[in-house]
Amino acid sequence: MAITTQYVVTHKGVEKLVTTDKKEADQYDKMLDAADNLADYIHAKGIKLDDSVVEELTIMLSKNKDKISKIFKGATAESVLEDESAEVVKLQANG
Repeated sequence: MAITTQYVVTHKGVEKLVTTDKKEADQYDKMLDAADNLADYIHAKGIKLDDSVVEELTIMLSKNKDKISKIFKGATAESVLEDESAEVVKLQANG
């Protein structure tokens, strides 16, 4: 019989991730915390968006923080998206 340790990440009472990798669970939890902080900031600035849109937007921004930071540093969205496409092609070629 095998014993497996599982890490479960929950967000607002909903199970979001189950993994055996503690580092992955910690990273995902940090990403969700950043998304919550972004949502609080958006609401505090008086921007009115549906809660589901805010959640989807902030999670997407949090998951892509490194790519978003390139845009803030002057990269174009097109160049960042091209880099993403190149990464996907490279992964598929190796897969």
